[in-house]
Amino acid sequence: MATSAGTGNPLLKASTIGAILQVLMVVGGHYMPQLAALFPVLGTGLGGLAGLLFGMMNRGATGGALAGGGAAAGGIGGLVGSVISMALGDATGATVGIATGSTAVAGAVGGFLGKLLGGKTA
Repeated sequence: MATSAGTGNPLLKASTIGAILQVLMVVGGHYMPQLAALFPVLGTGLGGLAGLLFGMMNRGATGGALAGGGAAAGGIGGLVGSVISMALGDATGATVGIATGSTAVAGAVGGFLGKLLGGKTA
């Protein structure tokens, strides 16, 4: 995946931000059942946000690279968050697969939207 000079690694940045947000959501939901009830919607939205960030930061990516990078950024955060949720006893093993898949799909969509909203080629 191509990047512009000086931007660093967009996948690393977007997936790190996504993973941190997912962990904050999961830990908060562990202590607040009202938040835990929103995990499916919020978690998927955070995956989309990670993909959006990837698309906005990755100036040179197009097509499949946007979808793949966005999916990776979203899916990594979803995987980390759902594994931690499972470790806390708040989710099952099946949830890990579902959460990773839904956040990856949302991340792919977010990657395209990020390119439309702010990722301009040099």
